Amino acid sequence: MTEQQPYELVRRYPHFELRRYPDYAVAEVTVTASFDRAGNAAFRYLFNYISGNNTARQKLAMTAPVLQEPRLGPQKLAMTAPVLQSGPLPGSGQPAEFTVAFVLPAGVTAETAPAPTDPKVRVRGVPGSLAAVVGFSGGGSDSAFEKRNKGLQAALTLAGLTPVGPPRFARFDPPFKPWFLRHNEVVQDVREAGADSS
Repeated sequence: MTEQQPYELVRRYPHFELRRYPDYAVAEVTVTASFDRAGNAAFRYLFNYISGNNTARQKLAMTAPVLQEPRLGPQKLAMTAPVLQSGPLPGSGQPAEFTVAFVLPAGVTAETAPAPTDPKVRVRGVPGSLAAVVGFSGGGSDSAFEKRNKGLQAALTLAGLTPVGPPRFARFDPPFKPWFLRHNEVVQDVREAGADSS
């Protein structure tokens, strides 16, 4: 069984769940690729890192999901786990920069994680967040994520929740699993209406 990133269910809405994620650490790589290819382009760097290509030669457990997030310039991006990808929002089909990240196992922090030996791999801590999540089965393509993200953004407006930062696109299953059995999620950090923006 692959370890799943923990979270607390805050509330179920008709079209999404509101979850609270605790602090966690990620190993991440930035790649230039289309939305659909970014995960594959980053996978071997991240897999090598958790397989012992680090200064401690320590193996780390694989966790789920793998997150992909649009990289929107030099700003800090909140990411959740286990693998993250960032780049332009789905739908463009064009190559762009994405950050793909594996969430590290529970209990591993940015300070206690072994340092990567590959300079393309970075380890960092991610603060906990309140996030709206919509899950779906099937392929995790650009168009599938785009469709679910549009629906989630509309549902957030109706629920009085304000999106914070870019959405994350989470894939939970390996590529060899039949596409119709795969689980994916769109994860959007949010701020409740009337909450302090600081």
